[in-house]
Amino acid sequence: MTEDLGTPVLDDHLHLDPRHGRGTDAVEDFVRLGGTHLLVVNKPSWHLGVEPDEPADFRPVFEETLDAVAAANEILPGRAWPVLGVHPGLISRLVDERGFAPEAARDLMCGGVEVASEFVADGRALALKSGRPHYDVSDAVWDASNAVTRRAFELGAALGCAVQLHTEASEDLTDLADTAEEVGLDPTNVVKHYAEGRLAGPTPSVMSEKDRLERAAESGEPFLMETDFVDDPEKPGMVLGPKTVPRRVRWLLEEGYEEAVRRAHVQTPAAVYGIDTEATLDREA
Repeated sequence: MTEDLGTPVLDDHLHLDPRHGRGTDAVEDFVRLGGTHLLVVNKPSWHLGVEPDEPADFRPVFEETLDAVAAANEILPGRAWPVLGVHPGLISRLVDERGFAPEAARDLMCGGVEVASEFVADGRALALKSGRPHYDVSDAVWDASNAVTRRAFELGAALGCAVQLHTEASEDLTDLADTAEEVGLDPTNVVKHYAEGRLAGPTPSVMSEKDRLERAAESGEPFLMETDFVDDPEKPGMVLGPKTVPRRVRWLLEEGYEEAVRRAHVQTPAAVYGIDTEATLDREA
């Protein structure tokens, strides 16, 4: 039996891996608990066996994500959208393990984001993904990573699409919001994945832990909810499972945060991504 929470329920950032992981079984778990919509982010390229030498090498990673989204759309009462880009951790693999100069790694990763932007331009993807490492790196790698992020912002501005970011843990990313504004991208359309309950600068995509969600709900500010489900059978307890967002939505409703639920699952998705989670919801499904 599928639970109806009386609202769209969007997980803003998770991964699906039908080849190695649970794939549509994870989607079915999400739906059974009341989940309706998903933003599916491509897995890091090396998790799918891709060690790129040129931008075109990212294309199979993006195509595989589109296939996973198509399968999810057969199950969801709402729908799924792909978010495509280059994981910022790739720069360390390129520089530390494969001998790339930081500038060469930057150029390859910028090219990968440009390939991802082609999928947005032709309507096959909703948004881009970029960012910078969440761990200590050299100044040269940091500068290169920020350059890749800036390029993602330029593409997002040109396409009118959002950019999801993987970054260091912080409640103040106004430097990235300022960079987005410099190139013409509204910081509202910049999303900090794996966010705390409050964030200065971009829109927070809050990890669905109760303490973080309470802070976000009480802030009165726009926010999204996510699990960062990795769909890796070798890491079954890593991050949060696909049932978490609908469970936390039910908890928020029980705690009296109806307005915050609407903010996270209807208003903020519309403002950030231009998606209508109500119009795309088939309650007969």
